[in-house]
Amino acid sequence: MSDLEPKSRPVVRLRPKAEARAIRHGFPWVYADELVADRRTQALAPGVIATLEDAERRPMATVTVNPKSKIIARVLERDADAVIDRAWIAARIERALALRERLFEAPFYRLVHAEADGLPGVIIDRFGDVAVVQPNAAWAEAMIDDLCAALMEVTGVTTVVKNGSGRARGLEGLPEETVVMAGEITAPVPVPMNGAIYMADVMGGQKTGLFYDQRPNHAFAARLAGGARVLDVFSHVGGFALACLAGGAESALSVDASAAALELATKGAEAMGQGDRFATRKGDAFATLEALQAEGAQFDVVICDPPAFAPAKPALEAGLRAYERIARLAAPLVAPGGYIVLCSCSHAADLVQFRNASARGLGRGGRRAQLLHTGFAGPDHPMLPQLAESAYLKSLFFRLD
Repeated sequence: MSDLEPKSRPVVRLRPKAEARAIRHGFPWVYADELVADRRTQALAPGVIATLEDAERRPMATVTVNPKSKIIARVLERDADAVIDRAWIAARIERALALRERLFEAPFYRLVHAEADGLPGVIIDRFGDVAVVQPNAAWAEAMIDDLCAALMEVTGVTTVVKNGSGRARGLEGLPEETVVMAGEITAPVPVPMNGAIYMADVMGGQKTGLFYDQRPNHAFAARLAGGARVLDVFSHVGGFALACLAGGAESALSVDASAAALELATKGAEAMGQGDRFATRKGDAFATLEALQAEGAQFDVVICDPPAFAPAKPALEAGLRAYERIARLAAPLVAPGGYIVLCSCSHAADLVQFRNASARGLGRGGRRAQLLHTGFAGPDHPMLPQLAESAYLKSLFFRLD
């Protein structure tokens, strides 16, 4: 009997006090302290497919198990008899693709957004004929060949990169590695978005090489940027800056600690024909904000889009202080009547906490603010309603007096 068949799979069971109702209502995770962690369960290979039972031994779902992770089980199907194979993966990708093709004219988007698209721990970003897969759960690492084959079959992409880096893989006990699974990559990939052109380094850049989640927030910032002097801090490959140039900004200055990212941003500006209105400044963001203030610099639009200062609860208080400090340092750089955009991609900091920290920072920076707009990730980053962690991005747009 194949180990893909339900009757041949191992069985894991919830503890009596575990919240089985949440699983039945769509919550996709089982934490280590909710599962009977006997010797047999602890001996399971990371990523194995199993049947989940409730405390009364009633089958509940088909799950993947990783005894090395605090999220010891992830729900793949609420059907306990589901077969998890290449065809199953392909069906999930087909469903995800149908949504993106309805939303976007060109094949540049997040194709799979993990649990929200029914592929737990799996991120797939598409760059035309190139796709980058992040298998951030052990089951996806174990089935990476099937995952890549299904991806190519469904979408027709010819090049697939496995990006095995990042904090999530460490939490799963997985090694870091970046590998070309199919095709070849010889140069950064040009990505058209919001009228701008970005250069995505899919082999050596941050995450998959580009952040698609900010697409609608880039567009909103561009609406504010006509004729404006723009400062984009934590710019990466030019995220907000290039969108603002496409929106008619007078000039844009990108600040980042990575020389490689700034070089890609410059290439993007040149590809847009905007190289003469674009400049970069390499350095620590906090130190650069202080230096710009000392120089008396002023901008009409200032954007700060830092990495996650509070990726998990233990970092929450320090992270909120960092967001407050960013707002305090950036506020004096905004010309009267100008705009400031403050962003957070921290899972642990909810919208209210982030908004309060930002408002405190603006006040400490001597500015009175109007909150104009609150932005979130684009629709190619859908949220699973039962999983608050899937709605991580917050972008606050203020006008300063």
